[in-house]
Amino acid sequence: MMLVEENPVSDAVLPVAQLKEYLRLATGFADDADQDAALLRHLRAAMAVIEARIGKILIERDFTLTLHRWRDPVRHLLPIAPVNAIVHVTQIAHDGVETITNPDRWYLVPDTARPALVAKGGILPMIPPHGAVRIGLMAGFGPEWSDLPADLAQASLLLAAHHYDARYDTTIAAMPASVTAIVDRFRDLRLGARA
Repeated sequence: MMLVEENPVSDAVLPVAQLKEYLRLATGFADDADQDAALLRHLRAAMAVIEARIGKILIERDFTLTLHRWRDPVRHLLPIAPVNAIVHVTQIAHDGVETITNPDRWYLVPDTARPALVAKGGILPMIPPHGAVRIGLMAGFGPEWSDLPADLAQASLLLAAHHYDARYDTTIAAMPASVTAIVDRFRDLRLGARA
C-alpha cells in the first residue's frame, strides 16, 4: 500500500495571522515575510504530526492510494478519514496499461473513522496479476481552516507555537500534553484482525 498526497495545502488557507496573534509577535518589520515563511513551516509540521497521530486529514486535498491486493474483496477500509469522494478506481496491469473502472461497480461509505470502498452487488474490481489498483481520493474536514473542528484547529496552533518556541532547542521532541489531550480523542482505536 502506498498513499501519496497529490496537492499540498495552499499557504493562503493556513492561519498565519492567528499564529502570530497567539505568539504575540510584533508586525511591521522588514523581515515580516521571512517570519511568515517560518510560521508556515511550523504550521505545516504541526498539521503533519497531528494527521499522522490521528489518521485524519485536516485540510481537504487529493490523495492517491495504490494497492497490490484488496484486504477484503467486498469492502476495503481506507487508511485515512474523512474521505469526501472517490474520484476514480484505476486498474494497472503489469505492463503499465491503465483501465478506469466503471463507477457503477463501487461506492464510498463515508465515515469519520473508517471510510470504505465497497463493491456494488459483487466484488471490487479485480487487481490484475502482478499489477495494482490506484484509487483517487479527496479527503479532509474541508477546504478552509474554518472547516476544522475547533479543538483540532486549536491543537494545531498550540503545536505550531510549541515548534516555534523550541526551534533552537534540539532536545525537545515530545508532543506537549495539552496537544495530546486534545487530539487523542480523534484517534481511531483499531482492534482485531480486520483492523
